[in-house]
Amino acid sequence: MAQLWGGRFTKSTDQMVYDFNASITFDKKLFAQDVRGSRAHVKMLASVGVITDEERDAILAGLDSIENDVNSGALEITTEYEDVHSFVEANLIDRIGDAGKKLHTGRSRNDQVALDMKLYTRDQVEKIADELSHLLGTILHIMEENIDTIMPGFTHLQKAQPITVAHHMGAYFEMFRRDVMRLANIRTTMWSCPLGSGALAGTTYPLDRDMTASLLGFNGPTLNSMDGVSDRDYLIEFLSALSIIQMHLSRFSEEIIIWNSNEYRFVEIDDAYSTGSSIMPQKKNPDIAELVRGKTGRVYGSLMSLLTTMKGIPLAYNKDMQEDKQMAFDAMETVSNCIVLFDGMLSTIKFNKDVMAASAKNGFTNATDAADYLVNHGVPFRDAHGIIGQVVLYCINKGIAIDDMSLEELKAISPAFEEDIYDAISMETCVNKRLTTGAPGHDAMVKEIESSKEFLEIIPNLFK
Repeated sequence: MAQLWGGRFTKSTDQMVYDFNASITFDKKLFAQDVRGSRAHVKMLASVGVITDEERDAILAGLDSIENDVNSGALEITTEYEDVHSFVEANLIDRIGDAGKKLHTGRSRNDQVALDMKLYTRDQVEKIADELSHLLGTILHIMEENIDTIMPGFTHLQKAQPITVAHHMGAYFEMFRRDVMRLANIRTTMWSCPLGSGALAGTTYPLDRDMTASLLGFNGPTLNSMDGVSDRDYLIEFLSALSIIQMHLSRFSEEIIIWNSNEYRFVEIDDAYSTGSSIMPQKKNPDIAELVRGKTGRVYGSLMSLLTTMKGIPLAYNKDMQEDKQMAFDAMETVSNCIVLFDGMLSTIKFNKDVMAASAKNGFTNATDAADYLVNHGVPFRDAHGIIGQVVLYCINKGIAIDDMSLEELKAISPAFEEDIYDAISMETCVNKRLTTGAPGHDAMVKEIESSKEFLEIIPNLFK
């Protein structure tokens, strides 16, 4: 078909060049945003007298009919068109005639696509934030149900000190809380509307850019037309935030995978989120967690690809920038799917509480508390550290936990031990005497959970 820009050319574009240049196969995702921007644009054009009210109404009616037909499936966005902008405009002209030819007055595809991508990204920011909010709710529920569920805490993947499932889950709540805050900040920085920037130098038409910005939910217009058409900072920021979200999901998935192993048996993943082996009938594989972990590199790749694309582009718009879409669309969809599926897996997971508690007890996670006990009984810390090292070595040789030693055995290593040592190093005592803000003790966790609930309640207000 004839191109919207074909007047200057005397021959048709080579088909391979046309296909290489076209973006309709992926920018059709921007259809709803393109129609939304067009509606605002023609309303503004009529308000400043560039087109008549009758032309405005005809264009709006035409846009409505195109949108309805696309949404119902009666009209398909095909590769007959170079891009989504050409699709909308060509179909509009077919339906309403000459009035449709005035839709593009005072704008360029450069500021049009800049607007469409910004609107789409804004919608995706809010969508991802909503999905994270639901995941945070799932984590919070687990925290509430497991305030006193003892498990070992780890450093270097070695058992370190006893904590609770609630405390461990709370760490991920904080990660995803920061992710939501990052998204809210990105949403705030996307305050300016690029429509009206033209190709790069504005336009001679008396556009009311403040009106257009207001109609589209922005605080105002972009303040430099060259930057307006060439800015993709907001998209890079979003891909960076998505990469961090995916990193958090991947860390969480890694732990689920470890905990689900036969050696740990801390959790059991629901059958709905597991698969089996085609040859080994006993297998129950944590495929969703593994895929979430695996797709993280894919999201990182999208961020690095866009950074690389943008790093050497002179002002203003260049065709390179068409490469922002596929990678961004893929990252947005990937992260969204990962959040939703991980949320479903986590909400149905079973915690083997007895196994976790036994693992904490048998991993000498109370050794630090035993050393603190000696300090409180007058033993210098460095000496206490050495004494407990001997106690641990004794237990390893005997195949027992510190709690299983008799008082006589303990006194043989240090006379400072008394009968109250057993209460001092019980898992419950080790956890619940840690009451500073952020610690795993019961009372501290109650306060943390209340704070987490308050955050969930304010999330909607962050995106208004």
